[in-house]
Amino acid sequence: MTQTVADYVLARLREWGVEQVFAYPGDGINGIVTAFGRADNKPTFIQARHEEMAAFSAVGYAKFSGKVGVCMATSGPGAIHLLNGLYDAKLDHVPVLAIVGQTARSAMGGSYQQEVDLQALFKDVASEYLVEVNVAEQLPNAIDRAIRTALASRAPTTVIIPADLQEEKYTPPQHAFKHVPSSNPQAGGLYSLTVAPEAELDRAAEVLNSGSKLAVLVGQGARGAAEEVRQLAELTGAGVAKALLGKDVLSDELPYVTGSIGLLGTRPSYELMRDCDTLLIVGSNFPYSQFLPELDQARAVQIDIDGRFIGMRYPTEVNLVGDAKATLQALLPKLRRKSDRSWRETVERGVADWWSTMDKEAAVPANPVNPMRIVSELSARIPDDAIVASDSGSAANWYARNLRVRGDIRCSLSGTLATMGPAVPYVIGAKFAHPGRPAIALTGDGAMQMNGMAELITIARYHRNWEDPRCIVCVLHNNDLNQVTWELRAMGGAPKFEQSQALPDVDYAGFARSLGLGAMTVTDPDDLAGAWETALSADVPTVLDVHCDPEVPPIPPHATFEQVKSAAQAVLKGDPDALHLMVQGAKTKLQEFLPGKH
Repeated sequence: MTQTVADYVLARLREWGVEQVFAYPGDGINGIVTAFGRADNKPTFIQARHEEMAAFSAVGYAKFSGKVGVCMATSGPGAIHLLNGLYDAKLDHVPVLAIVGQTARSAMGGSYQQEVDLQALFKDVASEYLVEVNVAEQLPNAIDRAIRTALASRAPTTVIIPADLQEEKYTPPQHAFKHVPSSNPQAGGLYSLTVAPEAELDRAAEVLNSGSKLAVLVGQGARGAAEEVRQLAELTGAGVAKALLGKDVLSDELPYVTGSIGLLGTRPSYELMRDCDTLLIVGSNFPYSQFLPELDQARAVQIDIDGRFIGMRYPTEVNLVGDAKATLQALLPKLRRKSDRSWRETVERGVADWWSTMDKEAAVPANPVNPMRIVSELSARIPDDAIVASDSGSAANWYARNLRVRGDIRCSLSGTLATMGPAVPYVIGAKFAHPGRPAIALTGDGAMQMNGMAELITIARYHRNWEDPRCIVCVLHNNDLNQVTWELRAMGGAPKFEQSQALPDVDYAGFARSLGLGAMTVTDPDDLAGAWETALSADVPTVLDVHCDPEVPPIPPHATFEQVKSAAQAVLKGDPDALHLMVQGAKTKLQEFLPGKH
């Protein structure tokens, strides 16, 4: 049988080890869709409910596997729908390849149906590599370079293939003028361990050895260097804070790990940065400099593999461009063990007090369920190999502060784009990356109504492909777009505007049952523990529909006076839930000042 261009595309993806393509069909990719049939569905065509969800699933797959995630969509509207997921990949530095159809070449420029200028559309999001293939001979180089660039740059790339070309006979590039060949995907050459020059390592060591109060900030770029970060912290007596995308780099059971930093962060991380005299940043591009030390407070060193993102957030004295693990391995022998452990002891006391406060705040009664308790009860029971995805919104607050990472737990969220809607498709991607591990999505009812309910259909369709059937979607059901409600109060001093913030009441558990999934509705906080245990032992994906209180304040423990004043002003202006809001906020905040009491 003659090999078509579409046949070759799938064959090349198989050579790259691609096992699934997250996609939605359309006539702009009909040639490729029919090629899946001829290829015995290898790689597997995973049909999402929407192209944006296909892109998010590819991002989730890439985040939790370290491999390139592949998504595909038709021309015009399908291509447009991919953009949000691809921007999520771009901003969180995740390798994703988008294969996009285009109208037939003979119709281009003729205002034809679904003809969109895809090169202009994808120019920014796929700035690392974007190509339209117009002859078959382009293909090996286009596919290979798109995947190599995605992996090497940790970025989304895009290959556009017109509909008519997909059905033409494939002819490889020749040893000829203006033909560009490509090496076999197994030829390697993607990865190298770069380390800064010895003289720069010596300068960095001098800075770190000179300080007495070292703070370390780790991001997702430090994930492969967790052991080296631990060794450095033990040597120097440092405390270690985690950017949100680096939440799973170090276990929260380590007594000097202060947890998340930033608006969603912890008090110990805030105090670590407030009081340190030296700062080491490893693999993080954390953007909120107001949560770092004062600009003239600390001597600072940064380690990052990408020189484009170094020295951007703080006036660092030494910048080491290189692989985090290899660089720390070269740096560690140059560091002196600090005999004075008073700084470490201060950090550890703060961390212990924080977790005690979090337990007490989670136990505060609410109407009907305290959302902090949802995550705290999960933390007490979560398997050591679980994968957790959080959505944006107030769910991200409780994920950031209340979820204790340990063992081999992996977790992520839309860190930089902070878009709504990725939690459920992230866990779908995670289950294809690790079918033998349990996966958990923490999502608000706003994101659930936006797209999560539709993706339950995808879970129902594919869960039998997974070795471990446990895929839990926990919905924080409060009938409110809660994060924005609190932002209106705390940052704008405005009361809740019901018309924009209130959500229709939906029976998420009932919808899940209609799909054949497991489901539980929780309205009593004392039922939470049992609900998590049931879901974590179930032989079918499960939805936990937890009715929780929207008036438990997500304002951080280091909230500024202005934020507190604005929230108070919002109440005084006639917030519809004013009395309950004030009582709930007071009960929660009081836990910080009454150790040992509930």
